[in-house]
Amino acid sequence: MRRRALLALVGVVVTIIVTSVTGLVLSGRDKAGAGDPTQLVFRPTPTPPSSPSPAEQRVEGTPRETADTYLRDWAIGDYESMRELVDEPPDDFADRHRQLDDAVSARTERLTPGDLTMTGQDTAEVSFTGARKVDGYGGTWDFASTLRLAVRDLTWKVLWTPSVMHPDLVEGGELVRIDQPGSGARFLTKEGQPFPHENYAEPYLSDLATRIPQPPSGTKVGWTVELRNPGQEPRVMLEKRVDKQEGTRTTIESFAQASAARALDPVQQPAAIVAVRPSTGEVVAVADRLGGRGAFTGKYAPGSTFKTVTAAALLDAGLTADSQVPCPATYTIPNGRTIDNYQDKDHGSVALRQAYALSCNTTFAQLTVQMVSADKLVEQAGAFGFGARLATGVGGTCGSLKRPENSDALAEDSFGQGTVEASPLCMATVAAAVQSGSWRPPRLLPADTAERIEGHAQPASVPLSGEAATGLRALMSAVTTEGTAAGSELPDGVSGKTGTAEDWQGGADHAWFIGYRGDLAFAVFVEHGGTGRNAAVPIAARFLRAL
Repeated sequence: MRRRALLALVGVVVTIIVTSVTGLVLSGRDKAGAGDPTQLVFRPTPTPPSSPSPAEQRVEGTPRETADTYLRDWAIGDYESMRELVDEPPDDFADRHRQLDDAVSARTERLTPGDLTMTGQDTAEVSFTGARKVDGYGGTWDFASTLRLAVRDLTWKVLWTPSVMHPDLVEGGELVRIDQPGSGARFLTKEGQPFPHENYAEPYLSDLATRIPQPPSGTKVGWTVELRNPGQEPRVMLEKRVDKQEGTRTTIESFAQASAARALDPVQQPAAIVAVRPSTGEVVAVADRLGGRGAFTGKYAPGSTFKTVTAAALLDAGLTADSQVPCPATYTIPNGRTIDNYQDKDHGSVALRQAYALSCNTTFAQLTVQMVSADKLVEQAGAFGFGARLATGVGGTCGSLKRPENSDALAEDSFGQGTVEASPLCMATVAAAVQSGSWRPPRLLPADTAERIEGHAQPASVPLSGEAATGLRALMSAVTTEGTAAGSELPDGVSGKTGTAEDWQGGADHAWFIGYRGDLAFAVFVEHGGTGRNAAVPIAARFLRAL
């Protein structure tokens, strides 16, 4: 009986305790529902962080493995494999990469992973650097960005945004390449510049266009790459500016060509200037108003400028610049015709230098008949390019001389009449040979290009004898100091030779002046211009003073 009473008492106590706790919990819920959380008494015991969660134990791979694989696939352009490593990639994921490369004409050349940083239990970042090879750009276009990664569906994935492709690129932005177009067929000066305005070399450029294929109008010659993000001003990221545009370079020098063209502007008659570098044979200026390519292909009587060739033969025959020679008003060839000096002037006995400076026809006729054979004169002309097959790049001729059949013909040829014909190009190379000591074939393009176009090699250079080179320089110097070009407006340091040639077809005489100053030789020709002194020398003076 007592035992039952004890058990009943214990049951009552347990019931009271359970009822009390239950009441408190319910009361706490009621209070919380009433907006008074301070009445909460029960707090659940937190789970101790003693071990990784089951989900973490099942994550496949590591962030480093995912990053390395992603960059490796990118480097080879496997965009579909990259896409598999991205969490929720955009539908045009692969196209965006291709469009960026196409837009800037680039290809990804190098991608290098950097440090891994864990930014959370299931997030990470991997820095990397990259380099793109851009067409038409000297080096690589380097950039640096970051791969952000997170666990998605128990796998480490790349959280892709446009900034992965370029750190400054945002959603909706793009990189755009803007090309600078050329102007179609382009022939440039030696410096890589367009030809001067109204340069009088247009016939030569037109001829080149038929010989050398040129890019069509609109060909790209320069560009910029712009970053265009929504709401931002376009920003230039990379550029290649082309001041010296792509094209076929000639040997023409910009300033020399402009100077030659402007020197011809006031001239009323057909005329031309050809200038060459004696040291190379390069044509540095050709201003031609003869029609077509007359300065290269036209052949005219060179008049007294040919006395330079005859003087070389006389110097090789033993004369010197100081040798005393006759310069009578007239000279009658034995059993032949009579040769007259210009305006029948008689200068008596003078040095060869003075006879050349005063342009004595009688002197050269007499000395040639007495000392130079027909074969020797033809040979000497050949040493100055007469009869040579030139490879300038645009054709052309130097000149021609038929073998004189008798003393009359030999005398006439000696002072540039008779059968002698020469182009302005040819006579410029004659002056150049005196300056440098060697005749060099002229060209308007690099030598290999000119020979390829012409289909044959240039003739070989021909050295003058030491006696001829030294003597000719003394003779040409005397022309501008004491001869037919003395007292003109030529700048100091010019050596040359005037020429006045009869036109065998009739009409007024042709005017010539050839010469050199430093490493620049030239020929000025005025068709039916009159005397070399009055018509050609002033043009040469304007040309040289403008340089």
